[in-house]
This record gives sequence, structure tokens and C-alpha cells, in this order.
Amino acid sequence: MSRLVVVSNRLPLGDNPSGGLVVALDDALRSSGGLWIGFSGEPVDDPADALIDHPGAAFDRLSFDLSPEDHHNYYLGFSNSVLWPICHGRADLSHLDPIYLDGYRKVSARIARLMVPHLRPDDRIWVQDYQLFALGAELRKLGVRNAIGHFLHIPFPAPAECATLPNPAELFDWMMAYDLVGFQARRDLDNFAASGHHMTGMEQTDENRFALGGRTLRAEVFPIGIDARSFVEEARDAPDADRVRFLTNARLMIGVDRLDYSKGIPQRFRAFQQLLDKIPDLHEQISFLQIAPPTRSGVQAYDDIREETEHLAGRINGQFATLNWTPIRFINRPYPRQVLAGLYRQARIGLVTPLADGMNLVAKEFVAAQDPEDPGVLILSRFAGAVEQMPAALVINPHDAHETAAAMASAMRMSKAERKSRHQELLSVVLEKDVAWWSAAYLKALDEEAAQDALTE
Repeated sequence: MSRLVVVSNRLPLGDNPSGGLVVALDDALRSSGGLWIGFSGEPVDDPADALIDHPGAAFDRLSFDLSPEDHHNYYLGFSNSVLWPICHGRADLSHLDPIYLDGYRKVSARIARLMVPHLRPDDRIWVQDYQLFALGAELRKLGVRNAIGHFLHIPFPAPAECATLPNPAELFDWMMAYDLVGFQARRDLDNFAASGHHMTGMEQTDENRFALGGRTLRAEVFPIGIDARSFVEEARDAPDADRVRFLTNARLMIGVDRLDYSKGIPQRFRAFQQLLDKIPDLHEQISFLQIAPPTRSGVQAYDDIREETEHLAGRINGQFATLNWTPIRFINRPYPRQVLAGLYRQARIGLVTPLADGMNLVAKEFVAAQDPEDPGVLILSRFAGAVEQMPAALVINPHDAHETAAAMASAMRMSKAERKSRHQELLSVVLEKDVAWWSAAYLKALDEEAAQDALTE
């Protein structure tokens, strides 16, 4: 079996590396004697001019260093102040600076140069996410002919958003260096086709084939899943000590998101306020727990969203709280997965209402965590990639506070029979299309492209 080489922005460290991507790729890495390459985690003043070995895992791990300047321009700059907002439909929050794009190109070329001495002729290379769009092209410049795939975990921008990039044509040059590109949802594949044609004249030669500048590319949808059966067990076995306690008979509504402007947290707070305004009977009957760990502090857009969210939570609590009931509990720090699993199981409502999202695995975790005999209700944004697989959720427009509030009320009043019916349909998808299915489906397609390339050489 050819070796799998995974490249991502962050390298899973520690003796027992964890995370959804680690679970997804563990078998493929172990069985092939695989290698994972990623950023060491913290910028250093004097970056090593070689990849650094991190022994101790079941697969090989090598990291690259970044200087503070490169980290600022490549990661905080082009990756998260240009690509992230534009891919999430917020071009108004992007910060276009030529230094950022130069830094992104420079780091991509450096990672490729450091990788080449470690590559074997039959390696399959799987590049992860938007921070590394350009890596495949840089490897090709250095003569790498291996099968190289890319998977995008976030949305791909539609033509109007793509046009706001400083380098839309170059983006498609980067993409065409890959043999296989995977997207989370059909929406993203459609955006890729439309944006590529609009920006560069890229042609779609059949359902999953694209051509540009004499090169061809296969692009398909591979919706990522979770380690579903493990999560079912974790939620079922979660200790009661980790449950929320109420002085009233309130039912729990939960949201768990990084504190990011793409997640729609202020919009859901306003919808909850609308609910409490319109239906006083639900006062003391519903309690909203929003867990929102901070992310990317120091970037102005993230500082602004934290201030707005804290202000809204305080205002709503000030208006509606009673001596025995606080409508919103807003927690700005992370909780371990096992605690979250128990909280999901306790909740009557799971609120997953992003304004834009590649997939959103919280939706799948919430479903997996439910007691099948008395399940909660998933309220899901039509702008999450998960909605393509999960139409049995209550699907809403997160920009519409009235519609979202109505869904909250409906979820509170929904019969057990309907809740069970919806949950059974959702759970079947979560269990069938789990994270192992995702990695196997993608790698099978990449192997097919490698075999096809070998035939044409």
C-alpha cells in the first residue's frame, strides 16, 4: 500500500493525538506507515530550515516553523483576514493587503521545499483546507508528480465573492495542480464550477471533471462526518454531574460554536429575545446555554463579535430574568468533548444556525448524543453544509428572527412521536456517513486518479 502523507495547518501533537481529523485518518495513516506534516503551533524568531520530527504517535509527524512575520502575513493575514471572510460571504470584513498575499505564496513555497526530501515516489498526498490552497502548485513546481488531493473544510465562494479576492485567477491555477478536490456540499462544488468559469473560463467537461490551461481536475462532494458510534456511547455514559441544573422546570436549548462572525450567534440571541417577547408562557420554561470559545483574538472582527454577543446576552437577561431563572447562560471558554456530549443529550433543542458553514459537525454530534426514546430537536440553518444531508431538522433562515423564534417554539411543543421520527431519519445519516466513510470515500477516489495518471504516463 502506498503511504498516505497528510498536510494541514496544525499538526496533532502529544502521545495520543486527538481530534476529528485524527480519528478519520488514523487507520489510513497506521496501515500505510503514514506521515502527517503541519505547523508546529507557535511562531519562532529563528525558524528551522528543515522539518522537525515529533515521535511518539502511531504515525510519523513532522512540523514546520514559522517566523512571527510569516505567521502574521500567511495565517492571520491572507488565510484568516482574506480567504476566511470571503469564503464565508463576508467580503466586507476582509483586509486586502499585498503583503498578505506575498506572505501566503512565500510560506506555501517554503513548506513545499521542506517537504520534498521526505516524499517517496508512490506517496499519496492529502492537503487539508484553505490555508494550503497553493501547496499543490508549489509541489508541482518542484517536480513532484505524486497524486495530490485537496479537501476544503469551509465553503467555496460564489462568483460575486470570488471576484473580491485579489487573485481569483491564481486561485484556480492553484486548484488545478491537484488531482482531486473535495468539497463539503453540492453548493460548494456548484460555486467552484460557476466561479472558475466566470473568472478564468474553466470548463466543466462532465459532472465531476474540469479543464483549464491544458490541465484537468476531478472535483466531488465528500461530506465529512463524525465518529458517530463513539459519540453515541459517550453521550449515553456522560455523568449526571455534568448536567445543567435549573430552579424552574426549564428545558435546555444549547448552542456550541467558536465565537466567529460566521456562526450567527447574535442573530440567534435576537431570535430568542423575539421568542420571549411574543410568548410569555415560555418564560422560565426554556433556558439557552451558549458555549462560544474565543478564537483569533487580536483580529478586529473577532473582538467586535465578542463585544456584541456579550452586550446582547446582558440586555436580554436584564429584560427577562427572574429570581429563579436566567434566560441566557453565555460561556466564553471551551468544554471537553465528554461534557458537551452529556449537555447535548440533556437538551430539548440543539441550535445550529450559522450564516455560512462548510459542514458544521455540531449538528451531527447533537443528533448522535440524543436519547432515541426521548430525543431533542435540531434547528439547522439552511446555510450549513449539513443541511444537504439533514432535511429532517427544522430548517430555518438564521437572518429571519421571526422564523427562528417560531422554530424554537415549535421544538418546545413538538410531540414525542414527531421528535422520534425526525431523529431516526437524522441518526441514520449520521451513522452511515460517518468520519470513516468520509476518509475512505475520498482516498478511494484519490487512488482512482493515481491509477488513471499511471495509465496515461
